[in-house]
Amino acid sequence: MSTLTDLPAYPAARSGACPFDPPAAYADWRAAQGLQRVRLWNGATAWVVTRYEDIKAALSDPRISADATRPGFPWLTAGGPGSLLAKSFLRMDDPEHARLRRMVVKDFTAKRVRELTPRIQRLTDELLDRMARGPQPADLVAEFALPLPSLVICLLLGVPYEDHEFFQENSRRTITVTATAEESQAASAALHDYLRDLVVRLEREPGDGLIGRLVTERVRTGELTREDVIRTALLLLFGGHETTGNMIALGTLALLRHPDQLSRIRDTEDPDVIAAAVEELLRYLSVVENSVARVAVADLTLGGRHVRAGEGLFMSLPAGNRDAACTPLPDTLDTARDARDHLAFGYGSHQCLGQLLARAELTVALPALLRRLPGLRLAVPVEEVPFRLDTLIFGTYRLPVAW
Repeated sequence: MSTLTDLPAYPAARSGACPFDPPAAYADWRAAQGLQRVRLWNGATAWVVTRYEDIKAALSDPRISADATRPGFPWLTAGGPGSLLAKSFLRMDDPEHARLRRMVVKDFTAKRVRELTPRIQRLTDELLDRMARGPQPADLVAEFALPLPSLVICLLLGVPYEDHEFFQENSRRTITVTATAEESQAASAALHDYLRDLVVRLEREPGDGLIGRLVTERVRTGELTREDVIRTALLLLFGGHETTGNMIALGTLALLRHPDQLSRIRDTEDPDVIAAAVEELLRYLSVVENSVARVAVADLTLGGRHVRAGEGLFMSLPAGNRDAACTPLPDTLDTARDARDHLAFGYGSHQCLGQLLARAELTVALPALLRRLPGLRLAVPVEEVPFRLDTLIFGTYRLPVAW
């Protein structure tokens, strides 16, 4: 009988052979049995779901819960249980999840994203003009990849952009695997206090953004509490810049490493070609690496394995997107393929609320960058790029480039 020490640790380490490949262990688990029992940092155990079809089945099964208050819910960070994100609708089941999500969904519809796209284009052009006039090498993350989605989500929510560095620093601490519970909880408290002050200010002086609208339309009617708005605002702020910012940087690096794929995006005006390339980059890179956690609320069989009530599960979206059941030759970057069925935004009722906005930002940002700086190149060996290996979102801390 296996013991805790016999179980592999999760998350597994990336091999470094290819900077974009998920840990090799995930492919081994997928090939061997699909579901793998693992040990976590705190001595707890959980299942990791690695097959494409098993992930889809799990994320649509009512016996598998997103409710973080249930016993057995698994955590990858010491401060996770006490964080604001742990209390957001991301970590709730229906009907409460659906009730809270409906209150913000109209701000992320296709119509609203189309209205925002010209502004996204203007912000993109302004950032690239500033970067082109600046010194070389430049850090693509600091100069372009992170500011663009941060500006957009701050605009949409009605959050002052001048506060973005405070928000980004503290939000990163809450998802850093190596942070202590005290460090994570201090960052979460700082974010809570900041957003509480913003909500109080908007109660006195209503604004045009989503947060101001929630205060005016929902808090005053009693449909939401002030705490509900704070948690929702943090979820949207976090999701609106961390994931897309890392996708822009990683997507650029992946294209620089695949010049034939880069030219397909740079040299076309066909929106369908660009859209297909974005979908493939989302699948291939899968930056939401370890944060899709669930807990079984009843005994069930998944992928041929028996999962008991109270056992935690992690959905490995990178592993699922590299499954041949998702697409043929899944370890190959092919921007000409139809990759729309990927799992980069999750699956089921909790599928990413902001996915249309993220797609719009990537569709604007990547072609504009490659055309504005046609000589773009990596300014350091890829081995010197500092990848984000200690957070729940994969990406790069910096990306030095020249042109």
